[in-house]
Amino acid sequence: MSRRNFLLATGSLTGLTLAQARLRPTLSFRKYSGYPFSLGVASGDPMPDSVVLWTRLAPNPLRSTSMPPVNVPVMWQIATDEKMGRVVAKGEAIATPELAHSIRVVVNGLESDRWYWYQFKVGKEISPIGRTKTAPNVKDILRKLTFAFVSCQNYEHGYFNAYSHLAEEDLDFVLHLGDYIYEYAPKANSNHPRQHIGQESTDLETYRQRYGLYKSDPDLQAAHAAFPFICTWDDREVDNDYANGESQDFDPVEKFLIRRAAAYQAYYEHLPLRPVSRPYGPYMRLYRRFSYGQLAQFSLLDSRQYRSDQVCDNNGRGGGQLIAECPDRFDRDRTLLGSQQESWLFEGLARSPFTWNVVAQQTLVAQLKQKLEDKTAYWSDGWDGYPLSRRKILEFISQHRPSNPVFIGGDIHSFWVTDLKTDFDDRNSPVVASEFVGTSISSNGVPYERFASYLKDNPHVKFFESRLRGYVKCTADRKKWTSDLRVVNTVKHPRSTLQTLASFVVENGKTGAQQV
Repeated sequence: MSRRNFLLATGSLTGLTLAQARLRPTLSFRKYSGYPFSLGVASGDPMPDSVVLWTRLAPNPLRSTSMPPVNVPVMWQIATDEKMGRVVAKGEAIATPELAHSIRVVVNGLESDRWYWYQFKVGKEISPIGRTKTAPNVKDILRKLTFAFVSCQNYEHGYFNAYSHLAEEDLDFVLHLGDYIYEYAPKANSNHPRQHIGQESTDLETYRQRYGLYKSDPDLQAAHAAFPFICTWDDREVDNDYANGESQDFDPVEKFLIRRAAAYQAYYEHLPLRPVSRPYGPYMRLYRRFSYGQLAQFSLLDSRQYRSDQVCDNNGRGGGQLIAECPDRFDRDRTLLGSQQESWLFEGLARSPFTWNVVAQQTLVAQLKQKLEDKTAYWSDGWDGYPLSRRKILEFISQHRPSNPVFIGGDIHSFWVTDLKTDFDDRNSPVVASEFVGTSISSNGVPYERFASYLKDNPHVKFFESRLRGYVKCTADRKKWTSDLRVVNTVKHPRSTLQTLASFVVENGKTGAQQV
């Protein structure tokens, strides 16, 4: 189905949506059935002179539509002090039912590299106060940058208590690398500490309900209120292991794109993204770039929307699987990023003047040889399912030599520290980039003993751990990059303790990470 025909068929053209919003009455409420700011506040996509502020009116957050179908004016303000005494900007935004009464305010004219506090008000109800920070100017000589990256927060598998510790860190921002929600139906008779409600998310109503459940979590709200988030997705925001227009269950493409459109809209409604990312039906531009002074450039990728379908799934099982013998894996036309996004990435790396060049994406980039019935096998849903696409990127880095390339990722629910090479099967192949993969916030890890047994066949892997949950805290200056692997002792209870499992350093001008 063509892009235009899809939009016409579903009534998703922007003009129609805006026209509907203008025709709706605008009402101010004096009383709500519940606290309208039940999902908290958030900020994101920081630039040197602007930031996005977000909230959603949801008195009954576990219902997809907990507000009447009318436009509601929401007041906002941003200040330079935490008591909101020195207000530097304020205004009114309209929460519309077309976007589940979510609002995003792009506040321009801010000072670079400084903290701000913000708050919303509707009627007599006042939101919690959130904190955010703008990015430094691109010409600034930044002394230090500190951020954390997270992924994979499964509500059923455990509490999000890692976020309560993250909220207390000294960070400039947080990168979320996907699996913000899990779309599957509740697991009956499970021994999980928490349980999904409703059914599997397949349409706008059920995706909104799932976000309402996840964003009701107090620890997740605390992290959003403490720092600006920069977000991208993986698969669970739509359907497990989906690839472009292909679902895991081989649904007709036209049917799956309708589901994807609903999932993309719900994602946009619930995260602090700029209006330029607003989806058009099942299409949404999410890859984008951020810079922090002259110190670091972040290229944030989307490895789901444009990829080729996974190889060798003609056995009746869609999505990712271990494959041992599959010549199609080496088809030169196969891509994980799509040609347009790939060219965008190359352009940014080729002309980068930054000390550190960070490629933020979803999965483990390094090759991981596994075993399937005593044969060498590879996981088809990750970069191992697209080896020539991966090699093209790593060869580009090898040839153009952007300064200090660092890849970060998630998805696999475990920590990995690896050396990236153009040829992983050649021990003498030079290291061209360093890679850090973070464990999950709460999702169960991959089997430790089995994956540990693979390490002898993957000498480029320097560290692996799948039994612990947490996040990665990164600090960069002009001399070195440090990644601290931060872990909680449990996610089976609301509260936890925190420790640093291991720390790795990459020195400026030297490839490869070394454990401290």
